[in-house]
Amino acid sequence: MMNLRNARWVGCLSVLLLLGCSGDEHGDLQQWVAEQRAVTKPRIQPLKEPSVFTPQAYVAADGADPFSMSKLTQVLTRESAQNTSNMALLIAEQGRRKEELESYPLDSMVMVGSLRKGGQDTALLKVNQLIYQVKAGNYLGQNYGRIVQIGEHSIKLREIVQDPAGDWVERMTTLDLQEGNK
Repeated sequence: MMNLRNARWVGCLSVLLLLGCSGDEHGDLQQWVAEQRAVTKPRIQPLKEPSVFTPQAYVAADGADPFSMSKLTQVLTRESAQNTSNMALLIAEQGRRKEELESYPLDSMVMVGSLRKGGQDTALLKVNQLIYQVKAGNYLGQNYGRIVQIGEHSIKLREIVQDPAGDWVERMTTLDLQEGNK
């Protein structure tokens, strides 16, 4: 019997506790939020009036026509002459027989030494685990690179490449001695 009495007592207490928790505990918070909304006013800056567009008359009507065929012909003739001189660089290179080291990109070549052979400076290049001897006038790389000068620590090349505008131009490149490469 005692267990039943304790169980009833625990049940009554739990009901009373639940009733006590169901009170309005957030009422003061809701009241404060309502007061703040009433007091706070947003600050919105007014928009500026749009400016009035006033069209302007075209005053260069009596000047040179930018779309005239004569101007276009002059520009195209000038560009054609420049492209012809630039193409002459490439045509001269394409008409000759290619050398073996022109089939490799320049960055795959390593200068490993230089020597004087028969009174002429000679550079030693390592390509695909093979050593090649080159001298001034030989060609290297895939950009029509011709050796201009061989020094003790570098090889200077003249290459023919396209610039961003698509014109063929000459560029000087250096291949430096790589010490410690095996």
